[in-house]
Amino acid sequence: MTETKAVSAQERALPRLSGGLLRRQLQQVLAFASLIVVMAFFSLASPNFLTWSNITGILLSTAVIGILALGTTFVIITGGIDLSVGTGMTLASVMTATFLVTWGWPLTLGVAGGIAFGALMGFVNGFNVAVLRIPPFIATLAMMLIAQGLALVISGTAPIYFNDVPGFTAISGGSLVPGVPNAVLILFVLTALAAVVLSKSILGRYTFALGSNEEATRISGIDVAKWKIVIYTLAGAFTGIAGVVLAARLNSAQPALGLGYELQAIAAVVIGGTSLQGGKGSIVGTIIGALIMGVLVNGLRIMSIPQEWQTVVIGIVILVAVYTDILRRQARAS
Repeated sequence: MTETKAVSAQERALPRLSGGLLRRQLQQVLAFASLIVVMAFFSLASPNFLTWSNITGILLSTAVIGILALGTTFVIITGGIDLSVGTGMTLASVMTATFLVTWGWPLTLGVAGGIAFGALMGFVNGFNVAVLRIPPFIATLAMMLIAQGLALVISGTAPIYFNDVPGFTAISGGSLVPGVPNAVLILFVLTALAAVVLSKSILGRYTFALGSNEEATRISGIDVAKWKIVIYTLAGAFTGIAGVVLAARLNSAQPALGLGYELQAIAAVVIGGTSLQGGKGSIVGTIIGALIMGVLVNGLRIMSIPQEWQTVVIGIVILVAVYTDILRRQARAS
């Protein structure tokens, strides 16, 4: 009798699981269709859009946004938010420059130090959210301001150049695979790793569990605080990698950069189908969303749209993405 009830419960759950999978696949298809539409529009608007050099530029700029968005995906699936990824990326690049240029560390050690510093910022965010119970919005907003200030203080408000660090710019601009910049290759590799972690590992399962029902996860015996810290630390590591890639691309650590990147990363995640309420999301969708943001920013520049209007358009896109997320939640509830 018990087995019969268990089988019946599984059979009833199958349609719900299938429906959820179909909705996620549909969201990814719609996001990809949106990417095609945006590319077609800019291709018609400017003959320079589909040139190889411009496509390469789009991929390079998307690499930074995409890496930030990968880490942000994990945080948002838990129902949290991370506003510090933009200025945190800047601080990680400044610390990388400090290690390599000011302190003279070897290349590998300096790059690892920059990534580790990003992970440290993520750890602090996770500790503040999970242990001190500070709301994620406030905790990461504070870290955003702290990182912005520290980047300016440590650098002396001036860019730090990597001219005397052999091989550093090749991290972003080199081509281990002919025709593919290393920054794009790094994005592809991290995408594959993030997808495996999110879909196949214990960390991924707990990430979804925290976002779906944190209290039930806690009651089931899972150490919620520990796993939140791990997730925010992982997101911080992605922030550190983005800082290294950006610094290598610019051949300098620019302490005034960073603000605004967090909005583009969050928009990419939401456009890709991850719910701001947590519990839903995918890495594939996030990368599609990052490509949409990269194409949008590049297309507006190609059309010589003033910077202030580019900001307006990006703001509208974020608003539309959030409202679409609300509509998706309402559709699932009904």
